Amino acid sequence: MGSDFYTTQILPYAGIIIKICRAYTNNQEDFEDYYQEVCLQIWRSHERFNHNCAWTTWIYKIAFNVCLTYLKRQTRSPLTFTSDPLPEQVMSDIQFVQDESVRYLYKAIHQLSEIDRALILLYLEQQSNQVIAEILGLTANNIGVRISRIKHRLNKLLHNLET
Repeated sequence: MGSDFYTTQILPYAGIIIKICRAYTNNQEDFEDYYQEVCLQIWRSHERFNHNCAWTTWIYKIAFNVCLTYLKRQTRSPLTFTSDPLPEQVMSDIQFVQDESVRYLYKAIHQLSEIDRALILLYLEQQSNQVIAEILGLTANNIGVRISRIKHRLNKLLHNLET
């Protein structure tokens, strides 16, 4: 992958990729594998980007698809990867996980179903119901109801984690 493409088309969206990958992994090694695979898939598919949606929406779609695919593979048979270290700028963005309240939130999010994780992450990123529907292939009308239910469930999960 060219460093120019990475710098201009992926790195500005590293925060999005990090949050999604963190929500679908339980350890640093898996996180790094997911992150690198998302970046690789963005690079591989960027020529097929048809501008029917925003570049950010494209990034979300790829990140969720990669994470869900890896998650399914791992449940069948764990994969072993060797990886290069992540760039320093990306590693500094990961430090937000050191905040205890954020760690609790991620613990609670990890207890949600795969699709509910995606919904709440997009909601936390302040995406509109229409954009969330486009990314996840759901109807916009259904998104608001599901988000309300997810928030209620997260409140319960967070309360149980704190006690």
